[in-house]
Amino acid sequence: MNALIINCSPVRTGATAEIVKIVTEQLSSKYSVQCICIDDYEFMFCKGCRSCHNTAKCVMGDAGVIRDIMSEYDKADIIVSVSPSYWADIPGQFKAFIDRCTPWCNTHQPHATISSGKKGYAIALRTGPNMPECERIIGSIEHFYGHLEIECISHLGLTSVEYKEDVGARKQEIMDFCSNI
Repeated sequence: MNALIINCSPVRTGATAEIVKIVTEQLSSKYSVQCICIDDYEFMFCKGCRSCHNTAKCVMGDAGVIRDIMSEYDKADIIVSVSPSYWADIPGQFKAFIDRCTPWCNTHQPHATISSGKKGYAIALRTGPNMPECERIIGSIEHFYGHLEIECISHLGLTSVEYKEDVGARKQEIMDFCSNI
């Protein structure tokens, strides 16, 4: 089975990347793991033309980049999205990606599809102590999963995590979460 782990942060070396590293280590014994960082891809913002609502294809010139990422989703049986909080929600780069996935959303016909039976997991982190902000991030990820028909299985919210050095104190919690994936 294949697992896709997504670093939804534009920071490739921060706390989110450290969590991705732990998740990768934990899942590698059970799955073939592929990791991607959303910031490794360059794509434009969705223009809202809705052409994809009729064709299930994006008309923008960089649509191949989004298809490449969605190909990774298609190959995966398990998808774990790890996202920090940027002003109480997912980072803009990940939101822009989600917007560009409209051709795959089940909100219109026709729509492109990824293979069925996928299980989705979400991990949210934030610097402050309030869990509702993590829940909002998780809600955004799970909403996206729902429109791709990925079954939402479980999520983890981590508060008071600002720097990658803060992740060490939460490692066991992350490992315990991964043991159920």
